[in-house]
Amino acid sequence: MQHHNLQSNLSVSALVEASIKTGQGRLSDTGALIVNTGKFTGRSPKDRYIVEDDITRETVDWGEVNIPFTQEGYDVLEDKILAYAKKLDTVYVRDAYACASQKYRINVKVYTEQPWQNLFAYNMFLRPDGKQIKNLQTDEWTIYAFSGCLADPAIHGTRQENFSIINFTKQTIIIGGTAYTGEIKKGIFSVLNFVLPTQRDVLSMHCSANVGSKGDSALFFGLSGTGKTTLSNDPDRRLIGDDEHGWSQANVFNLEGGCYAKVIDLSETKEPQIYRAIRYGAMLENIGLQEDGHTPDYADSSITQNTRVSYPIYHIDNIMYNSRGDLPRNIFFLTCDAFGVLPPISKLTPEQAMYHFVSGYTAKIAGTETGITEPQATFSACFGAPFIPLHPTVYAKMLGEKLASAAEGGEKINVWLVNTGWTGGGYGLGSRMELTFTRAMIKAALNGDLDEVEYQEDPYFGLSIPRTCPDVPNALLYPRDTWRNEADYDTAAKKLAELFNANFKSYAKEAAADVVAAGPR
Repeated sequence: MQHHNLQSNLSVSALVEASIKTGQGRLSDTGALIVNTGKFTGRSPKDRYIVEDDITRETVDWGEVNIPFTQEGYDVLEDKILAYAKKLDTVYVRDAYACASQKYRINVKVYTEQPWQNLFAYNMFLRPDGKQIKNLQTDEWTIYAFSGCLADPAIHGTRQENFSIINFTKQTIIIGGTAYTGEIKKGIFSVLNFVLPTQRDVLSMHCSANVGSKGDSALFFGLSGTGKTTLSNDPDRRLIGDDEHGWSQANVFNLEGGCYAKVIDLSETKEPQIYRAIRYGAMLENIGLQEDGHTPDYADSSITQNTRVSYPIYHIDNIMYNSRGDLPRNIFFLTCDAFGVLPPISKLTPEQAMYHFVSGYTAKIAGTETGITEPQATFSACFGAPFIPLHPTVYAKMLGEKLASAAEGGEKINVWLVNTGWTGGGYGLGSRMELTFTRAMIKAALNGDLDEVEYQEDPYFGLSIPRTCPDVPNALLYPRDTWRNEADYDTAAKKLAELFNANFKSYAKEAAADVVAAGPR
């Protein structure tokens, strides 16, 4: 990209200074940069497109998530964004890369309109040192993120004036009409979710990962609000990463170089590591402030529920410095079941693991409308449906193969379903599972304490539930026993089983018969 004033790879302090100087940011009481992303405070999934071309035509799972865009329409819009950029006084450039594994790394060049978007790219991608920047090939992925460049739906074929479009042939992502930084992060994640499985034989995953003192890795999958970030930030284990990972033949590696954490209701007691990471170099988005105008009010959701912080991973003390770990020994699927049906921990067979991976279940407490207390079931394939360009069963099949090849090599990988949601009844009747008990169950699974105990089967989902677990009351482990009225439990369980079955219908024809059979009875 030719421009008279390209500011390349500015230091953190220069980007912070530029943000403050232009009136776009201010410093918090701990030195973090505070910005407002404007009209959009979250991703806009309906305005994210993939160009339909020879690479994607037959491979992408087209539909509501992966919306096709024409090559001609893309070219016109890319020309518009480049012309827009030329008129700006300054364009910020960042050289970075994704994948903390030399073998699979993908170089990324990010052009942004705002200095703080460039700080976000510094925080979230992997950071080459000075020597490496010269070696970054130019033929890798390019992102143009210019929030002031608006599409005209009548001319460009977009839904509205904001857009995020991935072009696999040109290896380019164009983002306009929105300054929400998550579009940059998830744009590259979507690219990796295509490239790694199809071209590199790597399973890309929307999960967090950490490593124990014996070098045993663990993966944590889960949708928003299930405890993925909280449970993987464990003082006794070192963090590989909090959100995106690749699983190759050799190891598990972080796809990024930072964390992008939700901070609504953040407290130092509940999430000490994240709380302390919010210092100079970190960037807070769309948060409310206390009266002094500098101290964040983490309880304030007046701008958005989706208040966030980005920071480089080295802001966390206890990390794996190469952002890699050995092959996983334990995998946790976290779900917040507001129906109070699923057990607090259960062990899955490989077929059940594939079934629950494709399902990607959690249940949210119903909306804010008065009188609605019925929880809402949410299914997000592979625990990351908005970011997966291929059919969900492609990723599930890879997971199944990895579990099988580990078993053949005499290395067992345990897969656990963990309910961090309700017990003793659904939302409004029961109570939320105590975090201390969930932590104890995960610790027991990681330590091998659940390898030798006796299990019982749950009648509706066929799940294997341990009869005992250290530091957890036995009475809590079998959900039907925690309800005051067992008939009410049976009704709720049948209902949830039906929701699972109805959701899986659309995947059944692509899934193997034994995976379909691993669902609820």
